[in-house]
Amino acid sequence: MSATSLYYVVKPLIPRYVQILMRRWWVRRVRKTCSEIWPIDPGSGSEPPGWPGWPEGKDFALILTHDVDTAKGQERCLDLMNLEMEAGFRSSFNFVPERYDVSPTLRSELSANGFEVGVHGLNHDGKLYSSLETFQSRAERINGYIRQWGASGFRSPSMHHNLEWIHLLDIQYDASTFDTDPFEPQSDGIGTIFPFYLENSDGSGGYVEMPYTLPQDFTLFVLLNQRDINIWLSKLDWLVERGGMVLLNTHPDYMNFGRARKKVDEYPSGFYSAFLEGVKEKYSGRYWHGTAGDLSAYLIEMRRHSASDHAVT
Repeated sequence: MSATSLYYVVKPLIPRYVQILMRRWWVRRVRKTCSEIWPIDPGSGSEPPGWPGWPEGKDFALILTHDVDTAKGQERCLDLMNLEMEAGFRSSFNFVPERYDVSPTLRSELSANGFEVGVHGLNHDGKLYSSLETFQSRAERINGYIRQWGASGFRSPSMHHNLEWIHLLDIQYDASTFDTDPFEPQSDGIGTIFPFYLENSDGSGGYVEMPYTLPQDFTLFVLLNQRDINIWLSKLDWLVERGGMVLLNTHPDYMNFGRARKKVDEYPSGFYSAFLEGVKEKYSGRYWHGTAGDLSAYLIEMRRHSASDHAVT
């Protein structure tokens, strides 16, 4: 049994506060060894061959996503939705279909307000990729929720991934990878700050892979115990300089909206508000902003146009 598998077995038996202390200790040790690749991996900033550019000729793209890991997180989704709407942004909310009862009313309200609903694994138990047989069995159920919810995107819990197996999902895009993140259980960074297309082996289609390019909120504010958003802002500047994708993944589960005392695994929602305001103030007019689904649809259409042009030639 791997260390990761063992962790998921014993995790329910460990008090939350002890879990956080253990992970803080481990993350701080890892950080000492990865300064050359985190939060910035210099080798990931090159524009890929044949890159079509961002919609509307913008300098970079801004994509906001949220993984709703627990029922507690689901209860805070409307707070987060309203925070973003007030700032003039829209995002994708990814729900775990069989870990808690996902509210149809909430999904409808998000969609009605221009937000996107995606699927975040199936159970969030760390076993999705334990074997191909397990993945195939769960993929059938995941595809059922994709159809039921009208979703176009998927993200695996804990950023576990097998990009070949993910072809079994009926999706337009996957968001289970990152440019660089040595703190994740499966820490193999994809090495690019641009989305890219992965074709099915039989040429019958494929999906867009969309790596997150800013550190996750839980890593920064809970595990590393940061008290400001400077790492987000410095990485933002670097991404903009290279014309890349600014894709942020945050969790309402860990955002404290001020109605109760902050717990050990929470941070002030004002950190996220400050980031959004910082993007608006510094880069107004330079970024294209839409949901992950909007961007993946654009890239697939650009790919079709390119293939059509080559066929005519």
